[in-house]
Amino acid sequence: MGENHFSTVPVAAYGIVLFMCAVAYSLLVRCLTGNHRGNKALAEAIGSDRKGWLSLALYLLGVGLAFVHPWLGFAVYIGVALIWFIPDRRIEKSLAP
Repeated sequence: MGENHFSTVPVAAYGIVLFMCAVAYSLLVRCLTGNHRGNKALAEAIGSDRKGWLSLALYLLGVGLAFVHPWLGFAVYIGVALIWFIPDRRIEKSLAP
């Protein structure tokens, strides 16, 4: 993106790559919670995975906004990174004795 001065197509393409990474994460979560029926603690800790679903939606929004103005799409990508930077304490809370 930097070599192209944050033009529309590279920013949108980067958003598509980020979206596909989020899809892979969602599939991983579903496989871990679905195939290991004996590990209910992990499934309960992950719960509905709001952050994962929110990330998917925001990445798609960022791709669309990149066609309006590239910096808007880039700002959404930074926002998702900040959401994930906040520690997620669901697993620690559910596994604590």
